[in-house]
Amino acid sequence: MRDGGEVVLLGSGAADGWPNPFCECASCLAAAGSGRIRGQTSALVDGRLLLDCGPETPRSAVRAGRSLAGVRHLLLTHSHPDHLGPAALLFRHWAGRREPLDVVGPADVVAQCRPWAAPDDPVRFIEVAAGDEAVLGERDGARYRVRVLAADHAVWKAGDAVLYDVAREGAVGRILWATDTGPLPDPTARALAGARFDAVFLDETFGDRTDLEGGHLNLATFPRVLAELRRRGAVVEGTQVVAVHLSHHNPPPDELDRRLRPWGVRAGEDGMVVPVPGVERREDVVGHRRTLVLGGARSGKSTLAEEALADSADVTYLATGGNGRGDLEWLERVAAHRERRPGTWRTVETTDVAGLLRSATGPVLLDCLGTWLTARIDLHSAWEGGPIERVEADIDELVAAWRACPAPVVAVSNEVGSGVVPATASGRLFRDLLGRLNARIAAASDEVLLVVAGLPVRLR
Repeated sequence: MRDGGEVVLLGSGAADGWPNPFCECASCLAAAGSGRIRGQTSALVDGRLLLDCGPETPRSAVRAGRSLAGVRHLLLTHSHPDHLGPAALLFRHWAGRREPLDVVGPADVVAQCRPWAAPDDPVRFIEVAAGDEAVLGERDGARYRVRVLAADHAVWKAGDAVLYDVAREGAVGRILWATDTGPLPDPTARALAGARFDAVFLDETFGDRTDLEGGHLNLATFPRVLAELRRRGAVVEGTQVVAVHLSHHNPPPDELDRRLRPWGVRAGEDGMVVPVPGVERREDVVGHRRTLVLGGARSGKSTLAEEALADSADVTYLATGGNGRGDLEWLERVAAHRERRPGTWRTVETTDVAGLLRSATGPVLLDCLGTWLTARIDLHSAWEGGPIERVEADIDELVAAWRACPAPVVAVSNEVGSGVVPATASGRLFRDLLGRLNARIAAASDEVLLVVAGLPVRLR
């Protein structure tokens, strides 16, 4: 893609779009009320290369103020009807276009397209499968090198849906078109090593639904795929990541934006223009460096904190709750936390966290400040009148380490100051110390969230 090139999302929604016109769920009503209407996913690259072309695509291009007259290469991922509208070839014929056109896709896609082209149309049909490479544009000098990759998605059988790695020869700029796929197959993940994409368009269809199958990602699997792409050097600093194929299984649009932001991801919008090669990311897209998540008991604060780092494969989880000392219920809680965390995360059970924060080389999740404080009060026997100054010195050291941490860090803490005054001296001591600790950590944080009944409220 030449300097000044671009990718225009003509559509960013799933097969039924978002909102679904027959649905009145909260997500659809919010999308409709905000005017954020998404059609079937497709994209126009540099005005010359069209990625997927469902029946809505030609009209979506007109609404976006884009002409398809300059399209010379049509890359189709699979034959599901929201990605394949072969009547577009007939519309092109009616307009009298005589420029050469490449139609690229799996065998069943090409078979369905052939009858829609007139015998004398200058259309070249190219059947591809995962593992193939093609060079397009030899006839007009704008050469695109296309790698065909396996998708975790199928129409009739495994292998009849693909992804595309597209690069303009002799120029900077490379994109990954990865709509309609579940977790990437191992051969695809290996093939993407070191790709350093300028832009990645990645499926995120199922939102919070974990009970659906069918070759798509959700808000749990999406960040894991993103972490894998980062680990392999396919997504690097400056890569623009856009979530596409969005549906009403996602939370309302504003909430989805909030959920994606910590991962450095934008939700695709119809008509969105993504400059390629990449441009400097906007401040509101970049993940925050220090984040404090507050909340009451069972409010969802730990889940939110884990979600904020879910796109990182190398997180160090600082568990400050101890081993439970034989408490079965506590051990069950710890096991539940472990089960939902990615297997690549490293767990360190400790209350001596300041040194680990200062020396961190990758993202850190500290859960939680309340149990850390309890352990420091225990250590110095402050419950029984021991030197409170030592606890306060530990707090000073922790706050300093929080400020100095060289890696992204998220801390979880309890909000205990909104209830009744504790009846015991030890309860009042804990409440007061934790309130002051929370305030100092918040003052040194880039982002502070309060979780109430599972709903996050941004304080900073």
